[in-house]
Amino acid sequence: LLSSADTSAAADAPSSAAAAKAPPSSRRVRFPTLRARDFQHPEDAAATARLRAFWPLEAAVRGLILPVVEEAAFIDNIASGVLVGPDQLPTLHAQLTEACAILGVAAVPDLYIRLNPYPNAYTLAIDGRRPSIVVTSALLDLLGPAETQAVLAHELGHLKCEHGLWITVANVLAMGADVVSPALGASVNAALLRWRRAAELTCDRAALLVAQDAEVVLSVVLKLAGGSSTFARELSTEAFLQQVRRFEESAGTRVGGWLSRNQADVLTHPLPVLRAAELSKWAAGDEYRGLVASARRRADALGA
Repeated sequence: LLSSADTSAAADAPSSAAAAKAPPSSRRVRFPTLRARDFQHPEDAAATARLRAFWPLEAAVRGLILPVVEEAAFIDNIASGVLVGPDQLPTLHAQLTEACAILGVAAVPDLYIRLNPYPNAYTLAIDGRRPSIVVTSALLDLLGPAETQAVLAHELGHLKCEHGLWITVANVLAMGADVVSPALGASVNAALLRWRRAAELTCDRAALLVAQDAEVVLSVVLKLAGGSSTFARELSTEAFLQQVRRFEESAGTRVGGWLSRNQADVLTHPLPVLRAAELSKWAAGDEYRGLVASARRRADALGA
């Protein structure tokens, strides 16, 4: 899921230099054997592993609750949105299928466009009978083609990790904890929020694996924090990273650290500056570079 920010009408030209900067498809590697744990943020991976111990509850949620939710979402989207396909918004359909191929997602989910003045994208985030992604019209107006594909990849990351399933399991446990003790329930809910923020960082990594250019994904974070299509050409990811460093300096003080933690602890999504910092760190790290290098060696061996 993406946090949304208001925006003005779209400009005719691409929204920023980063929007067109993603490497051409021919130069981007694919990850056909990619597993969720290969790119999950450590906190996300740890929370998911702990929840697997509640496999009877997982089975109940997967078999009884989510099919009903999934069908309700399908009816709502098919009735009120625009279903993207080869003959309907084919450019978006091609972006989605390419992102699926890069991430090793076998079943291409349905993609719907919904009219909405707030830029956002979301998915039910389960690998069920009707996986789907919804993107608002305002998001398409705000972002360029490469950025839009990065958003689709972010949502595919949720699907690949089945965040919807595990968050539902965690919510059921949190409700049970609250019945036992309000204090226990509050503690579980705080842990759930921390996990949800980590899940978003995981999916920013999925976006990077598809874009294979950190500036494209950083540009998405920047525009969702305070983007404007009117001034899109003046937006700078480099200046935004300088802003990130200023935040980190302030958060490093005792008062600043306390204030920043209180600001972040109630949110379902990480603060934009934290998302940018985490993404930049992962893009420069051995884990991301190792995934790309391994995929490139595999492609070279196969003559791709």
